[in-house]
Amino acid sequence: MRKNIKVFKFGGASVKDAEAIRNVANILKGYKKEQLLIVVSAMGKSTNALEKVVHAFFDKKEDSKDILKEIQNQHIAISKELIVENAQLEKEISKIIAPVNRLLQKESDRGYDFIYDQIVSLGELLSTKIVSAFLSKEKLTNHWLDARKIIKTDNTYREGNVNWESTQRNISRNVNALLKKSGFVITQGFIGSSEEKATITLGREGSDFTAAIFSYCLDAESMSIWKDVPGILTGDPRLFKKVEKIDRLSYKEAIEMTYYGAKVIHPKTIKPLQNKSIPMYVKSFVDPGGEGTFIGADVDAFYPPVVVVEREQVMLQISTKDFSFVAEHHLSFIFKLFTKYRTKVNMMQNMAISFSVCVTIKDLERLTKLINELKETFNVVVEKDLELITIRHYHKSVIEQMKKHKIVMLEERIRHTIQMVMKDVPKMERK
Repeated sequence: MRKNIKVFKFGGASVKDAEAIRNVANILKGYKKEQLLIVVSAMGKSTNALEKVVHAFFDKKEDSKDILKEIQNQHIAISKELIVENAQLEKEISKIIAPVNRLLQKESDRGYDFIYDQIVSLGELLSTKIVSAFLSKEKLTNHWLDARKIIKTDNTYREGNVNWESTQRNISRNVNALLKKSGFVITQGFIGSSEEKATITLGREGSDFTAAIFSYCLDAESMSIWKDVPGILTGDPRLFKKVEKIDRLSYKEAIEMTYYGAKVIHPKTIKPLQNKSIPMYVKSFVDPGGEGTFIGADVDAFYPPVVVVEREQVMLQISTKDFSFVAEHHLSFIFKLFTKYRTKVNMMQNMAISFSVCVTIKDLERLTKLINELKETFNVVVEKDLELITIRHYHKSVIEQMKKHKIVMLEERIRHTIQMVMKDVPKMERK
């Protein structure tokens, strides 16, 4: 049975500084009488800054403790701007950071991914403590909830797989009671924990997925993601001058868009909502009164062309060293390596004596290891500085526009979608 619970998710841009947090509080004042589960991401670029701590710890090029101290001071400065008398909040911030400080003081025999999750998870813990304290100051009663005690995963660090049974049990036992008690519950996106209680992240930008997990397990009335755009657009407004807001999307279309790389929603978000027919809204924290975009089951099937651009692409052209055909046993071996290094294939094409794949550079070290291991068995040609352009519901004119000043390295068309791996034509060669 659907409950009168709404799930809100506020991303990093919506809590990037004191002014932004005040804006979030003003939005939430309009929902005082609602039962809200509120998922909050790390502030602004905090995750990037914490990644620098991880790199510094392993590379020993900078003092990782100094970088962490700067992050701590930035959060304290924001907390002071929001709450003048905030000694207790500063103590809470220090308490959250203390375990990582201890981690940085000694050599660790744990792997990179484990250390990454213990450090980078601080961003969400810090931001939610500050948001929760400020909401209390504004007379918005709320309870701070540690998502790691609720969302349980396996031991896949940096991309934990959710144990839905344990997570459902935890939410049923704990979260419903808190919502009835305090109205608002503030928790973190992006993080969970293993059964051994080690912190594990759900994958970069995974806070949307966190909100979907809570929505599913709570049988929520709806889920809303608050962004700095008016809704889901036909293209990235930072790349294209003319974009349109899409008022309504089907679950299927939203899944397709996110699969192909649309950054407005995390790819894993939609399916749990679809499974329980929970409607989703993408709304603007800049214009809270705007209609945003509705995602649900009963939606018209006509859409304008939607363009998704993914940069930092690499194409690997793999061929056998004896120039024989790339056969099934070769492909099986190749994909075992992609699985081993957790590398998603964005596009692929099998030809007589070679196999081409396009992947995103998410972890350069991991990609380098993959390429080196492939080279032990195959010839591998690496083409860098590429971009992958996906057009849903394409028109010929849109395709031609996207190809301007570009060389198409790889192309694939299906009924509603065209994908092209491209690189820039050198300026001197352009007509």
